Amino acid sequence: MTHLWVRAEQRPNEDRVGLTPEGAKALLAAGIKVTVEASSVRAIPLQGYADAGCEIAAENSWPQAPADAIIFGLKELPEDGTPLPHRHIMFGHAFKGQHSGKALLERFKAGGGTLYDLEYLVDETGRRVAAFGYWAGYAGAAVTLKAWAAQQRGELCGPVGVYGGKDALLADLGAELDALNKDRPTAIVIGALGRVGTGAADLCEAMGVAVTKWDMAETASGGPFPEILAHDLFLNCIFARPGTPVFVPREALAADRKLTAIGDVACDPDSDYNPVPVYDRATTWEAPALRVAENPVLDVMAIDNLPSMLPVESSEDYAAQLLPSLLTLTDLESGVWGRAKSTFLEHLPE
Repeated sequence: MTHLWVRAEQRPNEDRVGLTPEGAKALLAAGIKVTVEASSVRAIPLQGYADAGCEIAAENSWPQAPADAIIFGLKELPEDGTPLPHRHIMFGHAFKGQHSGKALLERFKAGGGTLYDLEYLVDETGRRVAAFGYWAGYAGAAVTLKAWAAQQRGELCGPVGVYGGKDALLADLGAELDALNKDRPTAIVIGALGRVGTGAADLCEAMGVAVTKWDMAETASGGPFPEILAHDLFLNCIFARPGTPVFVPREALAADRKLTAIGDVACDPDSDYNPVPVYDRATTWEAPALRVAENPVLDVMAIDNLPSMLPVESSEDYAAQLLPSLLTLTDLESGVWGRAKSTFLEHLPE
């Protein structure tokens, strides 16, 4: 029997989950065994999974799961170097030259396990079957606006946290912007036609921020793009890949510019294809903005688990998108899972 083991998340500030109790009930009805770990942080209560008929396991007990279990989580595993013998479904961040990803692949090679990377679950046309993109863009734009607001007060953006829902986020951010008694900034979103860019633009528009929306057509020339520097905010919503143009080169730090805040929602600073190479590390909930230039200032927001700021909405949205693929877990050699396994094998170290 196919056995899906939903692990607790071990990353700080990660309250999301990729399966709801309703989804678990559908998997059980399809003959798939579901085990759900207890979690001290998960936004969706454990009782719902128990009521659906799932088996409950201790928090972080997945290393002792049966060898045939498929371990399902969202964010990365603890970087302890241990071999990984199980099949894992998660965001591995391992296939685009990331240094930490290389170490992860070595662990799979050592243990004989397989990574089904959620970013590479794609249909026959190459489109991802599920993504957190909309809420990443939404929350990313919000934090970038908070960074800009802090600049107006002569400060660096302070810590951010979880919101009970988007209405609470909008109320908090709106009050912060209104207190400035200044005109709203202008923003440019690159990748505006995608899920991430749509979320970023929606948040900006909800806050009364004028948005310039660019996508592939506007960046086809390969740059440079002085228009970016003419906006207060730049929101990068395009995931790095070979051929992605550099949107803000390092020389922009010393250039004459209006730009003072970058929200790199894609957040791939250690990728060889990073289109915003003015910073070298992700930011955190405790320190959301990294100052990379002075006079004028330039702050970069690059938090890599933004949707967890709105964990219930983002979990429910993502889980609904992913459920049809989870229902096909009984056949891992074809379809979405077969394609994901092929991608893993292509990148596995020799």
